[in-house]
Amino acid sequence: MTAHLYSGFTGKVRWFAKRFGWSEIFLLPLRKLVAPVVRPFLRPREFEYRGESLQYVFENYNVTWSNERCAEIPIARWHLAQTNGPVLEVGNVLGHYGAHSHTVIDKYETVPRVINEDITEWQTDQRFALIISISTFEHIGFDDTAGDSKEKIRTAIDACRALLAPNGHLVITVPLGYNPALDELIANDSLAANEAHFLLRHGRREWSEALRNQADGTKYGHPFPYANGLWIAEFNAPN
Repeated sequence: MTAHLYSGFTGKVRWFAKRFGWSEIFLLPLRKLVAPVVRPFLRPREFEYRGESLQYVFENYNVTWSNERCAEIPIARWHLAQTNGPVLEVGNVLGHYGAHSHTVIDKYETVPRVINEDITEWQTDQRFALIISISTFEHIGFDDTAGDSKEKIRTAIDACRALLAPNGHLVITVPLGYNPALDELIANDSLAANEAHFLLRHGRREWSEALRNQADGTKYGHPFPYANGLWIAEFNAPN
């Protein structure tokens, strides 16, 4: 398997500190430790997405109760509920939040039923009604291998769109402020998504929809740990 920036324990620690700060080396284990105590006291809450109220997901895994995944997972599930047809997930995320039957491709995570291929090189005759990717595209060309992150992200989007069935959709969520090259593409609307939605964080477990100009310049890791803004983009199948 191709190595990436955070291969091995030492490499992962260096990568984690570089991306999230050395303080998180100590705070993340603490959050995991207190999760069983904190989560029972978190009352159910909802946020608005595309005119509907979705309930946050507060899970122990990946400290979802304290980061952007609490909003990303219900958004992904909302799109799955709208879909009638085969689904492909790029990046193995939803499998950590319950059973599923859709196809999953992940270049690095070696677990059962996950295809270990690069999405830009994978060949299949199947076409998908929905391709969904949660907090994965920001790593392309930034955390995996050296190169031009912008071009690699464009290539990955094109590869996904080529796998869509007629009238199919590609939906990706990414944290703002993490990958500067991707932030520039988003700010300039260079990826030409058919739909783009933004969520901004205004509390430890509070997110709300925002306009593009309100989301510009959102920082990663400040004022709250991890993402403080999300871009949710939808791309249609090629004509």
